[in-house]
Amino acid sequence: MNGYLRGFTTTVGTKFLVGLTGALLVLFVIGHLLGNLQIYLGADAINNYAEFLQSKPGPLWIVRLGLLAVLIVHIAGITKLTLANRAARPEAYAVKHPVQSTVFSRTMVMSGLILLAFIVYHLAHFTVGLVHPEYYHLVDSQGRHDVFSMMVLGFQSPLIAGTYIFAMGLLGMHLAHGILSVFQTMGWNKPKLKPALEAGGRLLALLIVLGNISIPLVCLLGWIRPLQEAL
Repeated sequence: MNGYLRGFTTTVGTKFLVGLTGALLVLFVIGHLLGNLQIYLGADAINNYAEFLQSKPGPLWIVRLGLLAVLIVHIAGITKLTLANRAARPEAYAVKHPVQSTVFSRTMVMSGLILLAFIVYHLAHFTVGLVHPEYYHLVDSQGRHDVFSMMVLGFQSPLIAGTYIFAMGLLGMHLAHGILSVFQTMGWNKPKLKPALEAGGRLLALLIVLGNISIPLVCLLGWIRPLQEAL
């Protein structure tokens, strides 16, 4: 058992953990986006979805804490691999020729740390209610937490909407490289499949970014109005 655990401390084991946790985080991002996109189905749909989640606080917090652990392992793994690569090349090259690397791969650590800070902010906004607390306690006509109006009113602030849009742009850069890395780590990136997987990964990253960006954007532009103004 100890030998098995020690295997994860090796470079190969760390890469496997980064790939596995990365895959789990991608699945979560997709599920989270699908839930948020219910705002386009109207207030009843997304408020009902939120009420369903809030009615199960135990499982919900288990998932949240599990995702936090996965995120910490993922960032720690990427940081470890980055430091190991730098240690293997203690002297910087006189001229850098990043032939195989991309801007996405070279900014993985930085974009990951910024995204971690954004996640804390996001939780403070929609989960804890520290940002715009006056919108956090809104209820709809059925007595449910009015998540619809909370989202719309919050994103009417250019600063908040801009913060989310910027963070989603970073997420797209992270995913554009990360999705392909998952296939490579798991050994699914065969030479013949690499072009298709690379294109598919970037397309998926683009769709996730566009879906996430669309929500604060339509709220900021006033294309979706909060229930509190419609009453």
